[in-house]
Amino acid sequence: MSANSFDARSTLQVGDESYEIFRLDKVEGSARLPYSLKVLLENLLRTEDGANITADHIRALGGWDSQAQPSQEIQFTPARVIMQDFTGVPCVVDLATMREAVKELGGDPAKINPLAPAELVIDHSVIADRFGTPEAFTQNVELEYGRNKERYQFLRWGQTAFDEFKVVPPGTGIVHQVNIEHLARTVMVRGGQAYPDTLVGTDSHTTMVNGLGVLGWGVGGIEAEAAMLGQPVSMLIPRVVGFKLTGELKPGTTATDLVLTITEMLRKHGVVGKFVEFYGEGVAATSLANRATIGNMSPEFGSTAAIFPIDDETLNYLRLTGRSEQQVALVEAYAKEQGLWLDPAAEPDFSEKLELDLATVVPSIAGPKRPQDRIVLAEAAQQFAQDVRNYVPDAEEDEAGKESFPASDAPAVSNGVPTKPTLVTAPDGSTYEIDHGAVTVAAITSCTNTSNPYVMVAAALVAKKAVEKGLTRKPWVKTTLAPGSKVVTDYFDKAGLTPYLDKVGFNLVGYGCTTCIGNSGPLPDEVSKAVNEADLAVTSVLSGNRNFEGRINPDVKMNYLASPPLVVAYAIAGSMKVNITTDALGTDQEGKPVFLADIWPTEAEVNEVVANAIGEDMFNKSYQDVFAGDAQWQALPIPTGNTFEWDAESTYVRKPPYFEGMTMETSPVEDVTGARVLAKLGDSVTTDHISPAGAIKADTPAGKYLTEHGVERRDFNSYGSRRGNHEVMIRGTFANIRLRNQIAPGTEGGFTRDFTQADGPVSFIYDASQNYQAAGVPLVILAGKEYGSGSSRDWAAKGTALLGVKAVIAESYERIHRSNLIGMGVLPLQFPEGASAQSLGLTGEETFDITGVTALNEGGIPEAVKVRAARGGAADGPTVEFDAKVRIDTPGEADYYRNGGIMQYVLRSLIRK
Repeated sequence: MSANSFDARSTLQVGDESYEIFRLDKVEGSARLPYSLKVLLENLLRTEDGANITADHIRALGGWDSQAQPSQEIQFTPARVIMQDFTGVPCVVDLATMREAVKELGGDPAKINPLAPAELVIDHSVIADRFGTPEAFTQNVELEYGRNKERYQFLRWGQTAFDEFKVVPPGTGIVHQVNIEHLARTVMVRGGQAYPDTLVGTDSHTTMVNGLGVLGWGVGGIEAEAAMLGQPVSMLIPRVVGFKLTGELKPGTTATDLVLTITEMLRKHGVVGKFVEFYGEGVAATSLANRATIGNMSPEFGSTAAIFPIDDETLNYLRLTGRSEQQVALVEAYAKEQGLWLDPAAEPDFSEKLELDLATVVPSIAGPKRPQDRIVLAEAAQQFAQDVRNYVPDAEEDEAGKESFPASDAPAVSNGVPTKPTLVTAPDGSTYEIDHGAVTVAAITSCTNTSNPYVMVAAALVAKKAVEKGLTRKPWVKTTLAPGSKVVTDYFDKAGLTPYLDKVGFNLVGYGCTTCIGNSGPLPDEVSKAVNEADLAVTSVLSGNRNFEGRINPDVKMNYLASPPLVVAYAIAGSMKVNITTDALGTDQEGKPVFLADIWPTEAEVNEVVANAIGEDMFNKSYQDVFAGDAQWQALPIPTGNTFEWDAESTYVRKPPYFEGMTMETSPVEDVTGARVLAKLGDSVTTDHISPAGAIKADTPAGKYLTEHGVERRDFNSYGSRRGNHEVMIRGTFANIRLRNQIAPGTEGGFTRDFTQADGPVSFIYDASQNYQAAGVPLVILAGKEYGSGSSRDWAAKGTALLGVKAVIAESYERIHRSNLIGMGVLPLQFPEGASAQSLGLTGEETFDITGVTALNEGGIPEAVKVRAARGGAADGPTVEFDAKVRIDTPGEADYYRNGGIMQYVLRSLIRK
């Protein structure tokens, strides 16, 4: 029950139903707040307990100074938690382990139970092994169940063992699309109360639901576990960036072009740790599908959330997707009563402002390794010619400037572009040539775009027009279609467009996050062999949100984000060397050149299909019994009981060591002395670099572990699917094939130098870590800017901690990873402003002492700690000293760190209740 200090408790009548609400207008200053902060204010009013959430917290939010730097901590209690299976499995593993730990510490295991609705969508496990055939979907699902039976049995057990925990089975759709189409409430009803739907999710793209007016963002699995167990999210009242939209998109531009433009603008502006809120007359002209596409890309901007207020467009989408009339009426009445309804002419109080005229957006792609690196489509071939030189060493122009090879080993150059034509023989005996820039993967995938019917229909119409002109994909292109929900297939079928997608090679491969997460599956053997033997810099084009190095496919060096219709076009063109806006994509039946403009649909054509092919009945049919699953899911045998029966032979699900030796009393925080550097890394190191989700190579520590446990190479599956096994994940930490550890120059992958041995030989990071821990040597990581950007991957922090890393010193952090490090008891530190490992002359061969950490034992948070690095590892050698900023940002985070991590903190708190 709320303390109700502001007398905000009231009643809202909607039709025949009456709801308890907490009125925002009872708090002075609330009317001028941005939409997102109004949602937080309601949260505080409703959960005010006089201790963790007080009247002073509420007044502080009501009196928010838009220009001040964040300093006021508040406790946000999300209404629900959403998960996908890669990150959700370790969550459930941890909850199962916590039940046993509570029992061992004399508590009641039943206390470990979600207190808020928790929903998990299995969407990250399907791999596009089969493609280009009508049987691809069925075959991929069979392979998925074969690989993941243990994980799925475990999740089915969780569904029965935990209250308020539901699982959406495989083959249903992508978590974020299922969220906006079915799970999101917009206004929550629970216990007779109506309040804004809010959430945290174990996927950074949880922000997609921001497009529906729902405030939520991605957190690490460890934070999500705490939220499920009733622990509020500790946060500072953020700065809010107002992003004004004006005008309308021009014909020929897509939501993808818009979101890549916004991503570039906001990443350049700097919005890490901030809320972004869209306002202005252009919002009303932005479809819900486009709003969701923009919200989805929030982690690519770096913002915590990217939200749109509620308006008629929100209500129309709720009706379309099958929400009840009472629910739609409640959303409208609640939003208008609480001042949460969009006023296109309003100018709320924002910390910073940006503006975009939608009419200025032009067709774009992004790449070859970051989503914020936007390229105007007309300049893509020219930009590729420059960027490919970073992937092809020592390119030289030969004398004739022709596609021939100089006498040296340096690659030839033709028309300014490195070239290495390589012959490929297909299984049917036919041959063709591929070169640098060949598009080997063209994938319509990912939550970002497959939820948007306008771009999906546009892709299908491009396929239709291409087929009618006699065009198809090039033989070396792996083409896949992985929609975000079954509704997409339904409207393709109803519009008669499926056969055309099939003829261009875009057969259905699954409903899930495939290529964008690294589940692209292998390239055809003959293509993979040619690429690797010739060391070709081949490319992927995908309608996703992530294109980080080593993420999409181990054979593919350069990755480009593009709209679904452009994915189809590039599959037909077959190469990034083609200027897709002016060069012919191929020839028609009469031998005439066919250009992109010839097969690009008009806006009217797209709108007509969307209007006639999509209806409420499709959503009702797809989601009428969404948690039940098919016969295959229901037939999975599961253990019973409220504690899990661990299988000692399992290579998927194992009991982790987090609570071994834990006592009810905390140990004092200690300084770090005599630490060695495990990795010295550059800028933009992502959670993919730290904890990859893709293929497991046989000659790595993780591959060797699986082989030793009797797993055949074909059954290795991916790192993502093995996240319930800490033994695999420790060995996979810092194991990305594109990681460059500056301590071990000339290497690429999970290598370091092991200074427990003479001369510090190059070693696998895991092996070196084991030697360091056996010798009692703590470890540190040195890093550049934007450390830990990308997915909200808790194993990036868990693996770091289990490798023995006590501190990370970086130039700057992405929000989620910094929080996750604290949640695992790892100290995040920041170099002094303007300083870096390079500017300080640090090589990574030093021995580090970090002093001043013990000040945390006194209850406060030190602003900085003293770092002393002794060169050459000699304690009496020359030293580098500097003050590192402590990036424990809130008192709540300090409590987590003092407890050794957030899970230990929550466990102790629950037992004491």
